Amino acid sequence: MKLASGYRGSRSRSYRRANEQVLKSQFYAYRDRKNKKRDFRRLWIVRINAAVREHGLKYNQFMFALKKAGIVIDRKNLSNIAITDPVAFAHLVEVAKSAT
Repeated sequence: MKLASGYRGSRSRSYRRANEQVLKSQFYAYRDRKNKKRDFRRLWIVRINAAVREHGLKYNQFMFALKKAGIVIDRKNLSNIAITDPVAFAHLVEVAKSAT
């Protein structure tokens, strides 16, 4: 009942309804902790793709070229660089282009 204290209606007062809702809420929380990782990775890829297309490449070409050039940087940091420091990102794109 303590876990259901913030719920509305019978879900916070009736033991059976509260228990059902707490179980369902815990299931959703577990599932969505996994989905959050997927969603952020998808967001980073979209951001990188948008930034790379301004320089005449596609996302998959860019990532392949980075690996070929020996640059190891994760998508989260690439996305942050693309947003906050376009000059540094342009330099990364140039390095990637020269590697292919």
